[in-house]
Amino acid sequence: MLLLIISSYILSVSVATDWGASAVIFIQIATVWFALRTSQARRPVRRAAFVLMAVAGVAAIANLTGADGTRPFLFALGSVLYLIAPFSIIRHLLSRSGVDQETMLGAISAYLLFGMFYAFFYIEISIVQSGSAFFAGMSGQATMKQVLFFSFTTLTTTGYGNLVPYQNPGQTLAVSEMILGQLFLITAMGKIVTEWRPRWSKGDTTS
Repeated sequence: MLLLIISSYILSVSVATDWGASAVIFIQIATVWFALRTSQARRPVRRAAFVLMAVAGVAAIANLTGADGTRPFLFALGSVLYLIAPFSIIRHLLSRSGVDQETMLGAISAYLLFGMFYAFFYIEISIVQSGSAFFAGMSGQATMKQVLFFSFTTLTTTGYGNLVPYQNPGQTLAVSEMILGQLFLITAMGKIVTEWRPRWSKGDTTS
């Protein structure tokens, strides 16, 4: 799953064409499907997600054909799918009795998926607010490179300050991402790192 997330990130920042956006959606569909499968998501959640994935696939194909008005719909579906996956992963991790390598990788995947969700939400806002720039001091719509960079620097509260949302709802959304990122690192990741005991360390003995 981590490889799928990384692949979607690399493709998103590398290709700015219509087919690139569609390719990202297809990778995203595979990522979400794999996340729901490995996290043993509940049946109603899987059914709802599969419907969204099917619609997203149709929208991605329509985008490839050059159909007008598909991009806002495409990124809206993408943001919803990226929101479903991390919560399903977290639910599964909470049900596990211990903390192991799978727990660690699952938490990292959920953290990265939150960053991808916010990036897709930012680009959706940028498309909808076509009359004004999303980032202050810049004209036109934000690019995937910009929103992905901004999303992950915001999630980790790095805050370089070179990209700043010009107005709401982008500003409020950025605040929520900062809070979520810090709470996730402090609570979830902090507890996992504290309790995780690698397999190789279990056999260690001291004399």
